[in-house]
Formats: sequence, C-alpha cells, structure tokens
Amino acid sequence: MGAPVVVITGASAGIGRATAARFAREGAALVLAARSRERLERLAARLAERYGVETLAQPCDVREREQVEALIAAAMDRFGRIDVLVNNAGRGLYGRVEDTPAEAFREALETNALGAHHAIRAALPHMRRRGSGHIVNVGSVVGKRAWPWHGAYAAAKFALTGLTQALRGELAGSGVSVTLVLPASTDTGFFARARSFTPGYEPRPIGPVQSPDRVARVIVRSVRHPVPEATTQPGLRLAFALGEAFPGLAAKASEQYYRWRMGRGR
Repeated sequence: MGAPVVVITGASAGIGRATAARFAREGAALVLAARSRERLERLAARLAERYGVETLAQPCDVREREQVEALIAAAMDRFGRIDVLVNNAGRGLYGRVEDTPAEAFREALETNALGAHHAIRAALPHMRRRGSGHIVNVGSVVGKRAWPWHGAYAAAKFALTGLTQALRGELAGSGVSVTLVLPASTDTGFFARARSFTPGYEPRPIGPVQSPDRVARVIVRSVRHPVPEATTQPGLRLAFALGEAFPGLAAKASEQYYRWRMGRGR
C-alpha cells in the first residue's frame, strides 16, 4: 500500500507545522499547503531530509476554491490517493461584534470555515471511491462556547463545528471518517498575527496555554483511532457539558469576564 498520504492546510507554522512533523515521524507522505511558498518549501525540504519521507509543497489560499482544487489535484497527480485531510488553515479576528466590519467577518468565515468546505468537496470524492480516508477539521474551544471579543472568529468556528457534525452523519457506511479537534489556547504566533477591531483590545490566550505539538499529537491520534471530537485539555468536555446544561451560568461567566477585562483596561 505504501506510506499514507496526508494533506495539511495551514502547514507552514504553528499547529500545522507541528502536525506535519508528527506525521513525518510516522513515515507519511506529506502534501503541505499554505500561502507562503518559501516557508512551505523550507519545511518540506527539512522534513524530507530528516525523516526520509516524500513531500510536496503546494502554495494555496484556502479562501480561493480554485487554489484548493488545484491542491487536491496536485496531491492526486503526485501520489494517486489521499488518506488524510487536515483542515487546519485559520486566522484570528477579534473585536466587539459592533466594531467588526462586515468584510472582516466575511474573511473569517472564508478562511476558517469555507476553506475547509472547499477542501472537503475536492478530496471527498477520491476518498469515497477508495472506501477509506479520514478528515480532521481543526476547530477551537470557542467553536463550542464563545467569549467577548471573539464574535466573528467564534461564529466561523461554530460554522466548522456544524459542518463537521453534518458531514459525520453523511459519511455513514462510506469508510471515510471525520474528527473535529478542539484546541484551547496554543503557543504559536496566532495571537500576534490576529487582527483586532476594538481600540485598546489586544488578543491574548484565555486559560492554560499548550504547545502546538500537544495539538499535533491529538490530531495524529484521532487519525489512528477515529473519534467524533477530540479535545486537547483535560476538563474541556465537562466544561462544554456544563455550558449546555446551565446556559445562564455560562452567560454570567461571559459577562463577568467582559467586565473584568474592561476594568483592567482590556
């Protein structure tokens, strides 16, 4: 059968780069996608040299459907199949709902949700024909419970959560599975690169901060042992359940957080 073929979007940095390294250690052939050709090619060469795996660097902006289709076509041309698709590309966007321009909201949806939809539509027919494959959608804890200043970003990640849940049912009997991975705050350049539309608000992690490799390990494990959802921090499942069971309590916590941050000058 040969090495499994793994396509990763947002592969040039952070969680995507750590995930590429994890799969390379296991001998997977890698198709690496991101907007920066230079960073992708450096990563592909480094992983090929260190782990002896085949790599393909394919620049791609997931907001552009034609570029995503070209990515999947390049993977098929090079390797003849796709075993794993990791939809990791994303971008942070913060600010109060009333401060967030419609164009920025649209960009958040296009990058964090519609990009995954482009990739799924392009890759899934190939997986269905083979009767096997796994899709990983990298969401966020705020795709389950939103917080102040996270409106547009959380809305996009909520969209990805809904997309994954619907897809899971539609894959019944196909041999293809899908996992939604829900990272908490991660030690990457994500917050530094994020856009903020509320004056004085600086994006920063909420709660404990984990390494990108921790998330990468969860992603690889979810492929090896498919589950519907995978969290990256202990206690998150309980927190989600409590939020659903006691929405008033969750709302009060959100309000208190907003007041506390406002009192500290954000």
